[in-house]
Amino acid sequence: MGWGFIGPRWWRNYLHTHSFFEVCYAFQGQGLFRFAGVDYAVQAGDVFIAKPGVRHEIISSEEDPLGIYFWSYTLYERADAHNAPASGVDALLRAYLASPSVVSARTTAMLRTLELLTEEGTRREPGYLQVVEGLVIKLLLDTARSVVDTSDLCEPLPTPVRTPEEAVTQTIKRYLHDNYARPITMRDLAAQVHLSERHAARLFRKVTGDSIMDYLTRLRLEMAAQLLLDRQARMPIKEIAQACGYPDVRYFTTLFRQRTGLTPALFRQQGGTRFFASSPSLS
Repeated sequence: MGWGFIGPRWWRNYLHTHSFFEVCYAFQGQGLFRFAGVDYAVQAGDVFIAKPGVRHEIISSEEDPLGIYFWSYTLYERADAHNAPASGVDALLRAYLASPSVVSARTTAMLRTLELLTEEGTRREPGYLQVVEGLVIKLLLDTARSVVDTSDLCEPLPTPVRTPEEAVTQTIKRYLHDNYARPITMRDLAAQVHLSERHAARLFRKVTGDSIMDYLTRLRLEMAAQLLLDRQARMPIKEIAQACGYPDVRYFTTLFRQRTGLTPALFRQQGGTRFFASSPSLS
């Protein structure tokens, strides 16, 4: 998870999108959050959420400048998620992903968590990484709670009953997640589920709506995007391409640009953000 803050001053970041979730908490001032063409007034104590791929911008008030903490992350379901009993956290995060809410003032515990993250990251005392990990999890769950009616999630969800088609699909997904770094053929996948290549492909599309190879491409590029944004590892782009199943870095670069609108180098430089022409100024 990436995070930081912008001090209370007049600023504007103009229309852009991310390949990940971006969440902002206003600790001071007022402003406007424009999300998917809709304007939302925000003020101190509000949290506002930009989902992946949706155009948005933030405009601080000149009279009462906006100060924010911001953090970003990617959420994706494990390939083996359907094999484990559903938990309250699973239910909360699924409800969060489905929630249409963009702005919330239900943020009682959020500011202190952000302050503790800042303190731990600054002091870096023994054990700070473990503390930060716990605080990051808390921040993610606090964000979900801020836009989800948790009273509907008190009862544990029953383990879903899977159809044979869903079982086959999960086996294929698990194989893709475990092996995306190496060459994968339809013959390999069909062998995992003991079906013909055509039958395996048909069942997968029936359950997911995607072809197997489209799913694999998205998975590989999502993994590549995460590696590109890893500021600690700073892997060369050629190594990232190879680690995600693309031995030809030129092909990887072309495919990544087609899917994201940015080259891998520019994606890294812009922190996963794609900017668009600015919208008209507010009157």
